[in-house]
Amino acid sequence: MSLTSIQPQLSVLKLCQTDINTGMDIVSEVALDLVEAQATNDSPGVKKLEQMMLECAKLDQEINCFVESVEQMITQVRREPPHAMFKLKDSVKERVAERMDAVSDADIERHSKVVDFRDSIRKSLQQANQVACGSVEEELDEDIAVTQSQTNFTCPLTQVEMVNPVKNKKCQHYYDHEAILSHIKMKQNNKKKCRCPVVGCGNTDVRPVDLEPDLVMRRTIKNHKRQTGKS
Repeated sequence: MSLTSIQPQLSVLKLCQTDINTGMDIVSEVALDLVEAQATNDSPGVKKLEQMMLECAKLDQEINCFVESVEQMITQVRREPPHAMFKLKDSVKERVAERMDAVSDADIERHSKVVDFRDSIRKSLQQANQVACGSVEEELDEDIAVTQSQTNFTCPLTQVEMVNPVKNKKCQHYYDHEAILSHIKMKQNNKKKCRCPVVGCGNTDVRPVDLEPDLVMRRTIKNHKRQTGKS
């Protein structure tokens, strides 16, 4: 076995993780469709989709454990005599087993995609109930409603309607994903912190880890485009 032959295999596993995360996004979209159609999160379909999310999260965690264990063992073997290579396979098995034993159901429940899934379902259900009761539309004048939606949907950086909105967990403001990441990188290249681009916001240090996708906002923007004939 050659150490150089291991890295390509790890890269394949990491690509599998990307596919898993994409699949989880699709599952979330389907679940939101069901919630919008049925105005409930207790349907068997939504429950099954939630279970799929948990299974995907577990698989993602297993791949993480395996990849990190292999990388740790490779680093360790490189510092030891050549004959240590013969024990690499067993060492990896032991390390993976240890890490997996340490993973609890609560850890799976805290997977970022699972958390986002449940939060999106909750928000979508609240929104569906509001629409059903007419609590939003009846209170707002049509012109005010249009102005408000345009303001909410406009990225403060690009000044156009967002395509892939993300929310800042610190200040709760929204930006288009690519725009804010590019802005953060530009500031970092200039050795500066990234201030939230929303006028009047006191958040002076926006970081990538502060950003979280908002599927409900993205779907709301898509619905708005359809209603206004923009798509």
